[in-house]
Amino acid sequence: MHYLAAELRLPTNGLDYTILAIYFVVVLGIGFAARASVKTSLDFFLSGRSLPAWVTGLAFVAANLGATEILGMAATGAQYGVAVVHWYWIGAIPAMVFLGLVMMPFYYRSKVRSVPEFLLQRFDKSAHLLSSILFAFSAILIAGVNLYALSIVVEALLGWPQWVAIVVAGLFVLVYITIGGLSSAIYNEVLQFFVILAALIPLTLLGLKRVGGWDGLSDSLTSKHGSNFMSAWGGTGIGDANPLGANWLTIVLGLGFVLSFGYWTTNFAEVQRALSAKNLSAAQRTPLIAAFPKMFIVFVVMIPGLVAAVVVPNIGTDGSGTTYNDAIPLLMRELLPNGVLGIAVTGLLAAFMAGMAANVSSFNTVFTTDIWARYVKKDQSDAYYLRFGRLITALGVLASIGTAFIAASFSNIMSYLQTLFSFFNVPLFVVFIIGMFWKRASMKSGVWGLLAGTTAAMVNYFVIYKQGVIDIPSDQGANFVSAIVGFVAGAVVMIAVTLFTAPKPEAELAGLVYGTESPGAPEVPEEGDSAWYRRPALLGWGAIVLAALCYVPYSF
Repeated sequence: MHYLAAELRLPTNGLDYTILAIYFVVVLGIGFAARASVKTSLDFFLSGRSLPAWVTGLAFVAANLGATEILGMAATGAQYGVAVVHWYWIGAIPAMVFLGLVMMPFYYRSKVRSVPEFLLQRFDKSAHLLSSILFAFSAILIAGVNLYALSIVVEALLGWPQWVAIVVAGLFVLVYITIGGLSSAIYNEVLQFFVILAALIPLTLLGLKRVGGWDGLSDSLTSKHGSNFMSAWGGTGIGDANPLGANWLTIVLGLGFVLSFGYWTTNFAEVQRALSAKNLSAAQRTPLIAAFPKMFIVFVVMIPGLVAAVVVPNIGTDGSGTTYNDAIPLLMRELLPNGVLGIAVTGLLAAFMAGMAANVSSFNTVFTTDIWARYVKKDQSDAYYLRFGRLITALGVLASIGTAFIAASFSNIMSYLQTLFSFFNVPLFVVFIIGMFWKRASMKSGVWGLLAGTTAAMVNYFVIYKQGVIDIPSDQGANFVSAIVGFVAGAVVMIAVTLFTAPKPEAELAGLVYGTESPGAPEVPEEGDSAWYRRPALLGWGAIVLAALCYVPYSF
């Protein structure tokens, strides 16, 4: 595990700690205030579906703007350069708009309490149980990443060993999530959104001033890393070299389509915020409202990473004693005066709690409603499930403390996150997208698509990439390819299984498949219909060809 050197300790004083203490008091106060509204399990898991769109919209973006986002994207900027914009303008905005306009009506009208529950309605119990287990497992792993990210900051702030920081911070989040449920998490995320911006904006502006503005920053990094480092698309031609180690095809397909749509449309940590909205209109507007700040947040996480690459010229290199994950704490030490430093540290802690709370609250919902209540303890009272939800929240936080030490082995936590997304979110997405647009997709195709997609993504990463079967230059490039391979494998297996197994009765598909929004509505005839979403076999063959093309540049 990596430890920050003692000389990198942040020069905090009483003013900084006072700001930090005030923030913690407010957070706990929100948790206790929200407790009064938690009377049923629906209140605990989905805020009673009563929140306005502006609240759920800000919570939606804040849940993603966790410590992993800030430390991870700053690390990505320091390591790969301006290419980090792809994770926002290609890897987020289009998928968020698609979620709001196309997928939220399916989620909200079906009255599901979780993403896996939608698969139960569309496919069968086997697809539902497998997706629930995979999601619960991934949520704990991702929550552990947030804990590790926080430990970096707390170590710099207080000098605590990382394991102490991980345990103490995890227990703090446990208190306010267990007390107030999702409402506590969401209202704290709205507060945290503004605190995070208050921390990042001064860091960005002072960083640019330190390196001579954008021109000075660009000149310094271009002379050290080459012109492609300061260009989003420079060197991304097939066969060309660039810092990211990915070509335009793997960026557009792997990140822009498979990874981003897989994350934003099926990751319950995000979708849960929209499902807590008071009506369908508010639910649809939730990701659309979140998309506006998301477009600009890239600048306040990317620029500090670029500045760190100049101010700390040996960051991330062997023997330097630092990793790319240290970019933000190092820059805070170099640039921020006391008072502002306290705000910045508070912002990072707020970011951690937003990301951690999002994953813990989604984990407790899925485990309670989709696994425990459906397969272990059926037909219990609502009070029982409310108590169990609080209990499993505690167990989830404890498990996250354990997985935090896995994240500590990665020098760039964003690479680790993208690896997890390619394993878990992408297979879920391919099952969703085919199930939503192809009525013929059989009940059994869902579970086999999930298994095939997850297995193929893991084989690509651990065998083809890690064992050097094909030389892919970077972890991020390998993640993009793994996502594409997982998507294609899941799609092909779903189509193949569908040809030999029974479809779900059409009467049970109303509102679950595109074109069947309301029960009793006339069905759109499939015969002679050339719409793309009714020709999955054609899509499958096209996807196979594109996946094969993704390997070509790495074969020479």
